[in-house]
Amino acid sequence: TSLVVIVFREGNPLGIRDWADLVGGKEVEVLAPDPKASGGAMWNVMAAYGAAKRGRVGGYPEGEEGAKRFLADLFRRVFVLDKSARDSIINYERGVGDVLLTYENEAWVGKLAGKTYGYVIPSSTIRIENPVAVVDRYAEKHGVRPAAEAFVDFLWTKEAQQVFAELGYRSVQPEVAEAFRSRFPEPQEVWDIGYFSGWQKAAPDFFGPQGVFTKLMEEIHRER
Repeated sequence: TSLVVIVFREGNPLGIRDWADLVGGKEVEVLAPDPKASGGAMWNVMAAYGAAKRGRVGGYPEGEEGAKRFLADLFRRVFVLDKSARDSIINYERGVGDVLLTYENEAWVGKLAGKTYGYVIPSSTIRIENPVAVVDRYAEKHGVRPAAEAFVDFLWTKEAQQVFAELGYRSVQPEVAEAFRSRFPEPQEVWDIGYFSGWQKAAPDFFGPQGVFTKLMEEIHRER
């Protein structure tokens, strides 16, 4: 698994600590991928909206209206919507933007490569769950179902989870998670997409033609 985090420049010159710091009096340019092209971007949107809805963003009332206001104010600070989370972090490394919304594991990729930026885990954020699937049609067609299922089983072993943890993911294997506890501190509050009744409901409710985020971005584009 991973978390949605806020990446900041070396030394954290803008003093970013939580969601509210992105929309306060300081002019903060936010970099984020486009939910129309990026699954990672959808997690970012749900993290920000959910934190505000739960009453965890200072200056915004708990509930739907406060969440909509915060999400609108946040994305008014986003001037570039990249095609993917990876594109966003590459642009950020090129000097675009003050802060970046991304997966915690993406931030760790940069740290492991010697980049000087840091990141903060918001006080309220969403747990990103990375799925795996055996594709029936191809597994049967090519006669590889036993190998595919064995690989899926392997992903939950201590050996595989150790690799995930070293690369910035939060292990779902308790022993590995405990070994990497100092690298991955627990946020004050973490919740999952079940808070929005799962992706089957959240995707159309937020990113469909009449979705919350879709209508919000239409409004922002009209303002510009």
